[in-house]
Amino acid sequence: MISATELSGLLSGRIGSLTITPAGDVRIDDPPPGAILPGSFNPLHEGHLGMQRAVVVMTGQPVHFELTVRNADKGELSLLEINRRVAQFAGRHTVILAAAPLFVQKARLYPGRAFVMGYDTALRLVTPAYYGSEAAMLAAFAAIAAANCRFFVAGRQIDGRFYTLADLTLPVAYAQLFTPIPEDLFRRDISSTQLRERAASQGGTVS
Repeated sequence: MISATELSGLLSGRIGSLTITPAGDVRIDDPPPGAILPGSFNPLHEGHLGMQRAVVVMTGQPVHFELTVRNADKGELSLLEINRRVAQFAGRHTVILAAAPLFVQKARLYPGRAFVMGYDTALRLVTPAYYGSEAAMLAAFAAIAAANCRFFVAGRQIDGRFYTLADLTLPVAYAQLFTPIPEDLFRRDISSTQLRERAASQGGTVS
């Protein structure tokens, strides 16, 4: 669990990242080696764990989770909500906390790392409108490439069709940064939103 002081440090930029080990130890600006799987983890579910396992198989390196405490679209999480989501990892996985919602920001925090994501996140990543212009998108990718970062992309079923990296239009100069996660290593057809809706319809909660 983290304190209000630690969260304030993250949000103000005084702290770049907080790493929480499975035992609950907190390290400041000391992210562990390995790939990083960012997300909101509301909830942490088998899709996240499946992507983690697949990239471990592909690379032979560990994959750690990153909870983004400031979302580009949804704003900042409260301390109570952050600690609720962090509790899902206790005794099981390392989780990194950071207030860097954009991948160009993550590349500065974690140079030389690979990032793991699903198709829907990758779609936003390669959509110029998400940046305001194509020039801004290409500038972000230039910075990501300069930081020696790359991406692993898992497929996702949307409206009855399974979409993969091959369905995306990648910036030609940066296509080599992207690697597909093979369907035979990972496939998950239900989203966090669907899990929350299912729990609500059953009168419970998803944690």
